[in-house]
Amino acid sequence: MIGFVFLTAMANAEPLHGIAMYGDPALPADYKHFSYVNPAVKKGGRIAYGVVGTFNNFNPFILKAKRTTARGMWDPDFGNLVVESLMTRSRDEPFTMYGLLAETVEWDANRTFIQFNLNPKARWSDGKPVTTEDVIFTFELMRAHGRPPFSTRLDKVERMEKVGDNAVRFTFKPGTDREFPLLLALSPVLPKHATNAETFEQTTLVPPLGSGPYLVKEIKPGERIVYRRNENYWAKDLPSKIGFDNYDEISIEYFLQANTLFEAFKKGEVDIYPEGSPAHWNRAYDFPAVSKGDVIKETFEPRLPANMLAMVFNTRRPIFADKRIREALTLAFDFEWVNRNLFEGTYTRTQSYWQNSELSYLDRPADDLEKRLLGSAIAKVDPEVLAGTYRLPVTDASGRDRKVLKRAFDLLKSAGCHIEGGTMLLPNGSPLAFELLSQNQDQEKLAIAYQRSLAALGIKMTIRTVEDAQYQERTQRFDYDLVIKTYAASLSPGLEQITRWGSSSRDIEGSDNFAGVADPDIDAMIQKILTAGSMEEFEAAVRAHDRLLVSGHYVLPLYHIGEQWVARWKHIEHPEVLPLYGVQYQTWWDRRAQ
Repeated sequence: MIGFVFLTAMANAEPLHGIAMYGDPALPADYKHFSYVNPAVKKGGRIAYGVVGTFNNFNPFILKAKRTTARGMWDPDFGNLVVESLMTRSRDEPFTMYGLLAETVEWDANRTFIQFNLNPKARWSDGKPVTTEDVIFTFELMRAHGRPPFSTRLDKVERMEKVGDNAVRFTFKPGTDREFPLLLALSPVLPKHATNAETFEQTTLVPPLGSGPYLVKEIKPGERIVYRRNENYWAKDLPSKIGFDNYDEISIEYFLQANTLFEAFKKGEVDIYPEGSPAHWNRAYDFPAVSKGDVIKETFEPRLPANMLAMVFNTRRPIFADKRIREALTLAFDFEWVNRNLFEGTYTRTQSYWQNSELSYLDRPADDLEKRLLGSAIAKVDPEVLAGTYRLPVTDASGRDRKVLKRAFDLLKSAGCHIEGGTMLLPNGSPLAFELLSQNQDQEKLAIAYQRSLAALGIKMTIRTVEDAQYQERTQRFDYDLVIKTYAASLSPGLEQITRWGSSSRDIEGSDNFAGVADPDIDAMIQKILTAGSMEEFEAAVRAHDRLLVSGHYVLPLYHIGEQWVARWKHIEHPEVLPLYGVQYQTWWDRRAQ
């Protein structure tokens, strides 16, 4: 049991205004605001966001209804409008945290502990102060009743202690990774006096009490949630909050289908439309508001590695246990046909989990440091991947490129598969057949193209498109053969790699280990990422991890575009500076504000 004791001696470290994964924070202790905000923005007005789906829950920290929790409560896109974290992340640095609920922090060079010194001005929306008891209560609550990763945060903590009147210190167990203190800083804090631990695991439509900049104004279950600004928000003048939270009112509108959402945007019922389809971006914006200049189309170019959009093989299924079968199924996907016929040649094929960055294996032969980090696992890395030269094949865009399909056939044959009566059979004699779980029409179109290519090899793939709630429930339980998912890329990969690829997350419902990976060599490489003591070692470990994942053929990589497309009604404006991580809606504003 983690102790909760009072200490009279303060930590023997200097209080810091910010902490970085590597090196020092870019901003000095007396910084005024982040570089990517408009500090002189006139606050007021309103914005309406639109999302596809529904909601039946206000608690984002429990497994039940994890994927149908109301947006905006704890939200990387729209902002943590109600619940706040100990510190906040700068989106113009790879991984740097600055003060929020915690005014300053203290740690040692080896990161064996971190101490959060709470801001004495921090208040809940009912006016009561945020206390160390709230912090300790929240961590204990999450351990007992929360969902991953919040439920596991204390696993690496040896002691959690109240220090003086206004600080909490976490002392870590030996061997804890260097990223972990920053993840603690990202943790939410809930009010002990207004949170019922006994009912915490149940879904609720009762708005929680938080410390954030907004309060819940209106609820229409499953359809709309409206937030209003808290005029007494305690942090509105903090440097890390200047230029944020610029609307008096924020509404989040829910729609059952993307096309219905787009029609609402065209009518002005929704103010912003992030676009993901090249064909739609090129063809669908010919309505009057665009020609009049009332709706503006913009392209943004973040400086991040490309996300990995992929069809994910559920290796929990015996049919996908053999890596050669997974590789053959990957080869059968004709990207060139899809890109030409469905996407007007807009996309680039994704080849790496950190493409377009120093973290990618592409065009980088493994150096001595990488090879030392890989150790005996180097035998699992394909020679071309180790050399940095591996690429997915370029087809003739016919949908049935004979040369590529022959490579796929040979791999299947080497795995013991064979053709009988036009049907590809597994070594046990059963047909090589599986189902792709689809979420929408766009995924279905992609799947149909893939289905045709597989048919040329005697492989039968059925397509099942389900509504959002069923899709989320099935993916949460890993109840699928093949599914389309996006793995968000970052310049600072860390603990999320365990939830995506670690053996410990394979059988945890609700984790992001969609492929069902359980490989001790991948586990070991993730630990080397987490414990890297220098940027050089960190980058080498991520590249080695990239090589292992690519060589394992756990997913069928699809495509990416190095841009963000957003259409907006002209009264919604944004700062001139685009941060490293791209569009930040939380810094945008309504120019109609008076």
